[in-house]
Amino acid sequence: MVNIVSPGVYILEKDISEYAPTVNSSVVGVVGFADRGSSGAAKLITSQERLIQEFGQPAEHITGQGLEGVMEILEDTTTLYFVRAIDSGTAADASANLQFGGCPAIAVSGKGLGVASAVYLKVNGTDNNGVSSFTALKSYAVPAGTLDSANASSTQGGAFAMVLGGNLDSDKVGAFYDSTTAASGFLVGLHAGTGATIHVQAFEDSAYTTKMDCLVPLTASGGTVPDGGSQDPYAFSEVIASGFNIDVNTAAYHAKSLYPGAGYNGGVKSDGAASGIKLEVNALGGANTQLQVNDAGVAAESYKQTCLSGANFWEGILNTYGVGGNLSTKSDIIRAYVASGATSGNVDLATNAASNFVDKANGILGYTLQDAGGQRGGVTADQTITEQMNPRFLKLMQQTVDMDGGNSGIPTSDDDITTTIVGTVLADGTKTGIQALDDQSLNIGIALTPGIHQQSIQNALISKAEETTDFMAVVSPPAAIGTAQNAIDWSNGQSLTRSAAINSSYAAIYWPWVKVFDVFSGQDRLMDPAIFGTKAMLKTDSVAETWFAPAGFQRGRLNKPTEVEVLLTKGERDSMYSGGNVVNPIVKFPQQGITIFGQRTSQRSPTALDRINVRRLMIYLKKVIFAATQRFVFEPNDEFTWARVEEVLIPFISDIKDRRGITDFRVVCDATTNTATRIDRNELWCKVLIKPTKTAEMMVFEINLTNQAAKLGSL
Repeated sequence: MVNIVSPGVYILEKDISEYAPTVNSSVVGVVGFADRGSSGAAKLITSQERLIQEFGQPAEHITGQGLEGVMEILEDTTTLYFVRAIDSGTAADASANLQFGGCPAIAVSGKGLGVASAVYLKVNGTDNNGVSSFTALKSYAVPAGTLDSANASSTQGGAFAMVLGGNLDSDKVGAFYDSTTAASGFLVGLHAGTGATIHVQAFEDSAYTTKMDCLVPLTASGGTVPDGGSQDPYAFSEVIASGFNIDVNTAAYHAKSLYPGAGYNGGVKSDGAASGIKLEVNALGGANTQLQVNDAGVAAESYKQTCLSGANFWEGILNTYGVGGNLSTKSDIIRAYVASGATSGNVDLATNAASNFVDKANGILGYTLQDAGGQRGGVTADQTITEQMNPRFLKLMQQTVDMDGGNSGIPTSDDDITTTIVGTVLADGTKTGIQALDDQSLNIGIALTPGIHQQSIQNALISKAEETTDFMAVVSPPAAIGTAQNAIDWSNGQSLTRSAAINSSYAAIYWPWVKVFDVFSGQDRLMDPAIFGTKAMLKTDSVAETWFAPAGFQRGRLNKPTEVEVLLTKGERDSMYSGGNVVNPIVKFPQQGITIFGQRTSQRSPTALDRINVRRLMIYLKKVIFAATQRFVFEPNDEFTWARVEEVLIPFISDIKDRRGITDFRVVCDATTNTATRIDRNELWCKVLIKPTKTAEMMVFEINLTNQAAKLGSL
């Protein structure tokens, strides 16, 4: 309490406006397999487009109908969590090796850049495929200037800049100059690779009539140096130089899919459409390249990369891959690093050289450029060359490569499928499979594993629903189980595929399977009825209330299915729904269409909780009460707090009564529920009594025939 000790006006603010929050009862959790996407943790999916982007399209080879189920369910909700299950023993990332190499380069002598004269250059070149990378022959005048070791840093020879690019047309040809040496520079072609060339002619005059011997080509094995050692090495006025390739087994830019899966393998599907990931490298100006990530034939991401160390260096543009193996991804699709071999041995070149594009003395490639004094970056005109000049202008080569080798980690044996779908809790707390649904922050209200019917999997899902009390588990018998009696036997644990009866108010069983046209395969397919039982619950939430029955012609009619696996007679429906049996029938009526005609939970005891509408009401009530009353934890356990609890709950439950969820209720939080013993244990008790609204599932009309003398009373 504020201490008020001096005269004045004091205003105190207290918030006692508690109310029960809204809880979404239409959040669905689905566990299944996919060809791509993140695994383990539940991933929020809000649209069909997002599902395909994240986890790929449904396909016949994918075990179960997880993706198909999600596609259907997203027609009735925008909040769904998909848990992709993978077998870590077989799952593999798709990968590709992008080749890099050297750009063609020509050294220009310092003597052409002296005080008295300038050098005039004509330059053109080709890409790695021999196609001209110039629209026309270009000419450049490199002005005269004093370029020696004393003042080279202040006079950079016009076109020759500190790094590749400079004043020349860097989108076609670049220039390099190193101020730490006396006075020479390099002209470098745009493209890397054996087929890439640069053609340079040197002249003494602006009319380009008198040629000047000031050029020397640089090759993969080193500079072309004349015999004798003391002779001026710059002995050419016209040079065509070629680049070179780096063998991917020696070094490569190794790209891998961010997550494992065959869906990342690039290629062409049977219908001619592009699939998977294709990496496209295009040469840009200077040391730069553009790496475009194409997903299913569409450009998904694009990155500008450079061979020079810095923020856009190869290692850092897609991820930061440190010595300790720390990986921080920037791409949503792939990660990549420079590898000393084709598949492993990531080496961060940026930590090994100041300028990898020009010089690599100690790295994985072992390329050097040195003069007699051990300096790098160029030589003066009058130095004696005792070692070959060997600058390496490294750059990603222009190429297009499909990613390959991905495996989706979809097991084939029943035991492995069960282990993968049920999941586990890892040492770091990460949950996989069904275990990932155990997360209050997800607020899942309905869960299923479409198309997967192993007994242990369904039992694990139902057990998790009972353990958390957060959601309904929706299950079904496998396809082609046979007759209605076979389906009943299955639910009662008297089948070859099920040895234990299902008995839980947190589970609902639907049968038979229904036929739906699949737009991805272009044909009709039988689909798991659990999917459509879930859709009926979601439709009920949208057109009525959570506590209404998700069945009948108002809310249980299925518009999409065209046929049922088994046509049920009334006698078969009676057997499925009575006598302790708990299978909700899906019926094809001649005029009304295909309809869910049952709303039983799988609880065998005859209580209010043997109906889906009541169980879903109770799930909703518990979630709201939990969210509304957490604030009272650690408050004084006295009549004032008791009254506040009642003031929060009574309006909320009264509103449910007004919306036909219950017929009567009472909330008691006083001294009768909070005895001295409970208070001594630091417990606050509140009793909530409700009468859930029962559904009219059997409508009986009594018609009485009377004689003519009977008095019927007023109408």
